[in-house]
Amino acid sequence: MKEFLNIFQKFIPCHFPYDVWRDFIVLSSCAISNSLDKTNYSKRESLYIQTIKKYTKQEQELFPQLLAETVNQLENNLEQDFLGEIFMNLKFGDSHFGQYFTPYYVSKLMSKMIVGDAVAQVKAKNFITISDPCCGSGSPLIASVNEAKQQLEKENINFQKCVFVCGQDINQTVALMCYIQLSLMGVSGYILVEDALQSQNVTVENYWFTPMYFLLKGDERI
Repeated sequence: MKEFLNIFQKFIPCHFPYDVWRDFIVLSSCAISNSLDKTNYSKRESLYIQTIKKYTKQEQELFPQLLAETVNQLENNLEQDFLGEIFMNLKFGDSHFGQYFTPYYVSKLMSKMIVGDAVAQVKAKNFITISDPCCGSGSPLIASVNEAKQQLEKENINFQKCVFVCGQDINQTVALMCYIQLSLMGVSGYILVEDALQSQNVTVENYWFTPMYFLLKGDERI
C-alpha cells in the first residue's frame, strides 16, 4: 500500500485527490475492457482519451504505475480487497450515504456461507454463480471467489472454467474498482453499473465484462 500511496501523492499538488482516484479507476477499467470487449470499445476509448488529457505527460505516466502496483499487490496476495482498503484509507467513503466497505476478514467469514459446497454444485450443473447486487469494491465477491477456488482446486477443478460472477452497484467508481480486481484475478463475469432497485433501460454500455468472460465464451454477447 505504501508504494501505491507514494505514487498517488504526486498528483495532489495540482488535483483534488478524489478526482485523481476516479480517473485512475476509469482509465484502468477502460484499458482492461478494451483489450477484448469490442462492442463497447469506441465509447470507452473516447472516455479514456477524454479523461487522460486532463493531465500533463508526466502525470499521465503515473497512472500505469498505479495499475502496476495494484497488479503486484494482488499477485502477492489474492486474499484482499486492495482497492477498497486504499479507498477507505484515503477517506473517500461517503458517510452521508453509509458507504462503508465490508472488511475483508468479515467477507472471508461470510464466504463459506455464500459459496456452500462449490464442488457439489459444479458436479451437479458444471458451474457456480456468485452474485452481489450491491458489490461496492468487491470484498464479498473476492472472498467468495477465493473460497470457491480453494474448494475446487482440491479436486483439481479449474475455477476459471466454472465460476461466474455477477456484480452490480449504482456508483460507477466503486463498481469499477470491483471490476478491476476481478479482472486481475482472472474471474469470468461482469459488473453492471446500475441501481439494483430501479434497473430500467439497461443497455450493453452498463456492463463491464471481465477479459476472462470473453476468453471462455468466445463471443461478445451477454
